[in-house]
Amino acid sequence: MTYFTKSTFAFLTELAANNNRDWFESNKARYEGDVKHPFLCLIADLAPSLKKINSAIVADPKPNGGSMMRIHRDTRFSRDKSPYKTFVAAHFAHTAGKGEGAPGYYLRIEPGASMAGGGMWQPDTKTLSQVRNRIVDDPERWAEAIAGKTVGRACQFAGEALKRPPAGYDPSHPYIEDLKRKDFAIVVPLTDAEVCRATFKDLLLEHYRSAAPFLRFLSDAIGLD
Repeated sequence: MTYFTKSTFAFLTELAANNNRDWFESNKARYEGDVKHPFLCLIADLAPSLKKINSAIVADPKPNGGSMMRIHRDTRFSRDKSPYKTFVAAHFAHTAGKGEGAPGYYLRIEPGASMAGGGMWQPDTKTLSQVRNRIVDDPERWAEAIAGKTVGRACQFAGEALKRPPAGYDPSHPYIEDLKRKDFAIVVPLTDAEVCRATFKDLLLEHYRSAAPFLRFLSDAIGLD
């Protein structure tokens, strides 16, 4: 099934050039038909297969409060007052909740910059320490987890890292660069052409399935199923 088309990317491209409420309201039908509706359909179709990959991951197709993230930006603490994101995204969260630092999967659709990924984004200090300690305690399993992140040859770690080793950890540890990480997330880019293919859902599931050992390591490290 084809979910996204050139019209999806055309809308997002034009939104980037006309990021204001008047333009968005005038083109809201395009957003609903070319962007939001197919995204929600994709989420609904992904749900059963994601459950088989990881039973603790939730793919919720509700239009509000589900896996699809709001297109409206939170501008309260930003100098950029543009009201809308110029991409659409979904977070497939662990049943522990979106705000608990639990690992999950991610999908972002953006002209020329789409991506799929998984892991933890901006975990708190306690969670970071739990993951780092598990890497130190079980380096062989960590090696297997990151060797298994075969979500594509272009797969890479995303997020921020410390410039120096965190306090209390051996600077000569073989995985010191991983111990420096402040985010434990991996991503793989997706081309516009891949997003528009009828096989897109299968491609996503292949990526998510390959990243499952990585997510399992993170879940075990913080005591989640």
